[in-house]
Amino acid sequence: MLRQAVRWLGRGAAPRALSTVSNQKGLSGISDVSATEVDAASLTAKCHGGVSSDPILRKCNIAVPKHLMPVQAWVESLKHYDARYEGLTDLHPDVFAVMPRIDILHTVAIWQKNFKRISYAKTKSRAEVRGGGRKPWQQKGTGRARHGSTRSPLWRGGGVAHGPRGPTSYYYMLPMKMRVLGLKVALTTKLAQDNLHIVDSLELPTSDPQYLMDLARYRHWGQSVLIVDVNEIPEDIKSATSSLKTITVIPAIGLNVHSMLKYETLVLSLDTVSFLEEKLLWHDTRYSPLYPFRLPYSDFP
Repeated sequence: MLRQAVRWLGRGAAPRALSTVSNQKGLSGISDVSATEVDAASLTAKCHGGVSSDPILRKCNIAVPKHLMPVQAWVESLKHYDARYEGLTDLHPDVFAVMPRIDILHTVAIWQKNFKRISYAKTKSRAEVRGGGRKPWQQKGTGRARHGSTRSPLWRGGGVAHGPRGPTSYYYMLPMKMRVLGLKVALTTKLAQDNLHIVDSLELPTSDPQYLMDLARYRHWGQSVLIVDVNEIPEDIKSATSSLKTITVIPAIGLNVHSMLKYETLVLSLDTVSFLEEKLLWHDTRYSPLYPFRLPYSDFP
């Protein structure tokens, strides 16, 4: 009997039952409700803060390829604890939905660690150590080994053989394509791990640091937060984060892979998202080298 019931359901009995129910009195309007209205109604019921009449607050300014679709994220507000569902924003898939390359993240992170490194370690050779100008004993007749100076690396107090001869620079440069891809992979990883949050602006109702700490704890932003904005940073959030060690505000021009990996949560404003998309996607369409013999670029955004 169970097998017959499964076969009966598999042959389209469920659609027939739904159509039968929809044709009954009092339920005739079910078949006329479109999928968009159902999704909008369920969306309004699910989100606590509700959504606006047009839930898409920001759309991609740059054209999305036909074989891809924009990634969507909620837009939050810092003005109230519960203002977490102000609307939706479209994120470009070539920036926020690329292939997660852990090797690229490791390469860029190591490059950021070393390309400004200068080692000042230096040891003295046998020519730089004080003393040792006289031959310790004659060449033959003593029965001892032959030595020409007491400052040889074989002697205690002598010079160092093959020691560091600083200052040593560890400078090297990665290709610009790899550095740009590192930023894209870091943004994609933060979004996939639910550690990327979009806010409409950085306006705070108060400059009290405790409000920002309570807001981060209430929204489960983790132990450390990095806030990025492309516009001029408001004075309230600047003064609120000046005394905090776990919440930092930086301009969008200084965003880097090391900082995104160091902080647990990344907070971007809507203008910062547009700025990052414009700057990072420009490298995918440029055809000339980044540093030609003549500057500046005419097509630089």
